[in-house]
Amino acid sequence: MSPFNINPIPSADSSFEEARKTDSPPATAPENVITVTDSLQSKDDGVKEEHEEEDPWALPQLQSHGPNWSELAPAGKMKQVLKWIALGSSLIALLYLFVCSLDVLSSAFQLVGGKMAGDIFGDNAVLANPIAGLMLGVLVTILVQSSSTSSSIVVSMVSSGLLNVKSSIPIIMGVNVGTSVTSTLVSLAQSGERNEFRRAFAGSAVHGVFNWMTVIILLPIEVGTGFLYHVSKACIESFNIQSGETSSDILKVITEPFTQLIIKLDQSVISAIATGDIGARNRSLIQKWCQFKEITVLKNVSLTNQTECEILHCFQTENYSVALKNVTVTENLHPCQHIFVNTALSDIAVGFILLISSLLVLCICLVLIVKILNSVLKGKMAQIMKKVINTDLPYPFGWVNGYLAILFGAVMTFIVQSSSVFTSAIIPLIGIGVISLNRVYPLCLGSNIGTTTTAILAALASPAEQLGNAVQVALIHLFFNLCGILIWYCIPCMRIPITVAKIFGNVTAKYRWFPIMYLLLSFFLIPGALFGLSVAGWVVLGAIAGPIVIIIVLIVIINILQKKWPQYLPSKLRSWDFLPLWMHSFSPMDRLLTSCCAQCCCQCCRPIMDNAQKPRADQLQTHALSKESHCYDNAVSMESVHL
Repeated sequence: MSPFNINPIPSADSSFEEARKTDSPPATAPENVITVTDSLQSKDDGVKEEHEEEDPWALPQLQSHGPNWSELAPAGKMKQVLKWIALGSSLIALLYLFVCSLDVLSSAFQLVGGKMAGDIFGDNAVLANPIAGLMLGVLVTILVQSSSTSSSIVVSMVSSGLLNVKSSIPIIMGVNVGTSVTSTLVSLAQSGERNEFRRAFAGSAVHGVFNWMTVIILLPIEVGTGFLYHVSKACIESFNIQSGETSSDILKVITEPFTQLIIKLDQSVISAIATGDIGARNRSLIQKWCQFKEITVLKNVSLTNQTECEILHCFQTENYSVALKNVTVTENLHPCQHIFVNTALSDIAVGFILLISSLLVLCICLVLIVKILNSVLKGKMAQIMKKVINTDLPYPFGWVNGYLAILFGAVMTFIVQSSSVFTSAIIPLIGIGVISLNRVYPLCLGSNIGTTTTAILAALASPAEQLGNAVQVALIHLFFNLCGILIWYCIPCMRIPITVAKIFGNVTAKYRWFPIMYLLLSFFLIPGALFGLSVAGWVVLGAIAGPIVIIIVLIVIINILQKKWPQYLPSKLRSWDFLPLWMHSFSPMDRLLTSCCAQCCCQCCRPIMDNAQKPRADQLQTHALSKESHCYDNAVSMESVHL
């Protein structure tokens, strides 16, 4: 309560009553105050009613513009059909470029950090720590921008015997977390409109929040009991799994004819570095020969182990022994046709060029896709799509809708063989209001299930002696996501990721820089810091991260008690007002960033001349409106503002 309510001052209504009793006309000032106060009060009531009626999470009504189809002349109908064909073709072309730009973006990240990822995966001493393995999976997946690549590397390391199954489990969990960064980056393209940005960022954040919360629950259980390891081991022992070839990636078949004209990478280099091949470190990731064959020839080979001379016929020289051995030689037949095949630039330089260009194309495609969807999804078409996607089945089968959405997301991700592509493609639809957040959540969960098929297919191509371990790792990835769905979706009251995503969306609508901070903290700073502390040892990790985790848990508990059971808290803890403002509000940081933006951009971010150009009376009225809406509650107080 404001101090004006604690010590109430006689209102203007009481002054009028006294004036009537004394048969004297009321004073002029109170009359004016009443007029101002009533108008302000009515205006404030109107704003309150508007805010009460308007739900920012309600899907907007996409209404049609222009005449109906029946009202159009034949020429108008033909023009409308041609317009729909042009818009549909443009939308398909932009979606194709969007998917291709994601593929090139993944290649760019692999060029920049692929060898580093291989070196990190090859450090078995680090992988023995579950926290380090978890953060390693997050960071490497962000570096290569592909959970399929990361999980395939882990499977190849297990199949080659360089990594045991138990050590791979935290890495697989981290891979699952890192894959949600792409959709978050895509949501930034809709930051121009507040409510669209709110919905788009919440739709991308719900995926990351689910992954992080699943890790927080399952990683301690796995470390303590080995639950996922034993369940997957039982499945491997129950089925007779045969080795096979990997199936073709349907999406790659469509996009590779275009993307391989830009860049083509030798994926075996990263896996070779991770498996300890020293020679692979000096090889370029840029593939120069697309057609080659391996032939076996007899060649003089220097021997360092003299015991081999007992089997082979050796020739002695001054310094070493030489023997004829069968050696596999690669014969290059046809060079690749991409634009960087003969470049003299390093892998990192080419990676940064592709990174900037692919991000530019990605943003342009997203902006144009949103504009086309806004123009196409109107009237009956929008209503049909919203009914098909968001409508629930009648009682008592309403609970089936979410599971059908999970199935649909899994099938679509299996078809395109990429959860990043699927979740990134639906982000624009979330922003413009075609898909609700409650429906996006099961779609993202289904994409987590669908992306595990990549690791399963990679495992089936493993050697026969390591097939069981490789398939076990892939099944652990699947069971991890299934357990997350059982915890955070099957029980309706446990669908906490939706609530957290809405909180993030509301904060984003007020502070546009919040998604950048979310990205830096969730996918870079926190994983990097925890990885460094875990490498230093359990003692250092517990001494630094332990108190921080305890403080965060206490803050969450106090927040819940403040909202639901404040009577059980001491009076001082019923709000955070006793703390400095910067410790419980983003407003100071927002003012700091806004002032920095104004200074760096020549004050273009904040038009300071608007207020100077207004008349003096308008400025006073605006000042009075802002003051009244914040702290003034009675007419006599408003008199001082008016005067």
